[in-house]
Amino acid sequence: MNIKSSTFFRAYGFSILLIVSIGIGAVLGIVLKKEAVIFKPFGDVFLNLLFTAIVPLVFFSIASAVAGMSNVRRLGKILAAMLFVFILTGIAASTIMAVAVQYYPPAQGIKMDLNIPAGLEQFKTSEQIVNTFAMPDFLDILSKKNMMALIIFSILIGLATSSVGEKGKVFATFLASANEVMMKVIHYIMFYAPIGLCAYFAYFIGVYGPELLGSYAKAMTLYYPITILYFFLAFSLYAYIAARGIGVRNFWKNIIPPSLTALATASSVATIPSNLEAANKTGIPKDISEVVIPIGATIHMEGSCLAAILKIAFLFGLFQMDFSGTQTLVTAIGIAILCGTVVSGIPGGGVVGEILIISLYGFPPEVFPIITMIGTLVDPPATMVNAIGDNVSSMMVARILGGRDWIKK
Repeated sequence: MNIKSSTFFRAYGFSILLIVSIGIGAVLGIVLKKEAVIFKPFGDVFLNLLFTAIVPLVFFSIASAVAGMSNVRRLGKILAAMLFVFILTGIAASTIMAVAVQYYPPAQGIKMDLNIPAGLEQFKTSEQIVNTFAMPDFLDILSKKNMMALIIFSILIGLATSSVGEKGKVFATFLASANEVMMKVIHYIMFYAPIGLCAYFAYFIGVYGPELLGSYAKAMTLYYPITILYFFLAFSLYAYIAARGIGVRNFWKNIIPPSLTALATASSVATIPSNLEAANKTGIPKDISEVVIPIGATIHMEGSCLAAILKIAFLFGLFQMDFSGTQTLVTAIGIAILCGTVVSGIPGGGVVGEILIISLYGFPPEVFPIITMIGTLVDPPATMVNAIGDNVSSMMVARILGGRDWIKK
């Protein structure tokens, strides 16, 4: 009995600690309300530590994974399979929310005062796209704001290291060693996670809790249950498709810490370290997880696809427009995919996606703060789906490339 208990706590002890700490944070937020903002600095310390370590971690994990590939064609196969899975799961998420809003219109009976915001920036297509893939100065890629440019640079470094053969072995060893060191740094930072997540959740519930009970309550009562169901049912299905029963068991056994990290921090990037660790414990090949998860944190957003459909349906309801019909729904799903898999990779992608929704449909600019607030309120569960979707997507990529029994190899 004691052996079973010690085994259980060894496997789930840290996850239970994180759940308890977030629960305490929620209670503190409910009790203290707006005064819970005093806990924000403690949460910020945790986020700042993670964000400081993210850039070198992403660089070394991707560069070392690519450099270690003896066959560059495998990288191409990984990227192709990854994009296929990302688009497919994005379509699935968008379609589910598009169906849900037909039965429960999120803006029905809601009236709001529309105040014109000051200084709404326009989407500068060419400039934003250029800044997504490349920066003018090396120092500019050393920022979490320019993750896609950093990822592309990391892939190039890995490819160059691999292509020079014997001369690059020393550098390849350095990349692999540095990757292990950065993972250990993240391991140390996670010791502070219970305090950091407790503080950040107290802040979120205390400051934004009243908004959930206001004009946005109807939209939230739709989004939160749909997101939770998608999280448990869709991800279980994806894990089963990837590796049948053993895939589902391994996935849920290891996914709790990154899920709670994403939920409390509302940052896919901050979840990369624990996501990589969970993927490693699940049995996903490192050359797949260390490419798919960092890139997915930038351009794969199933939760954002769900949110984009909600925002569009909310605006349609606000202006008494009919959100039904094949053409309307297909267009909305297309825009959601664009927001969740393409625009999300652009610096400031969340805001850009909201501007894109407004401009494509021709809504007046004064609705911008409305969907921005929706984005803020759905951010924690959306980020959880975004981040964990990267993990289960890497499982499906492994299934595509490794066959039915990849997890047993």
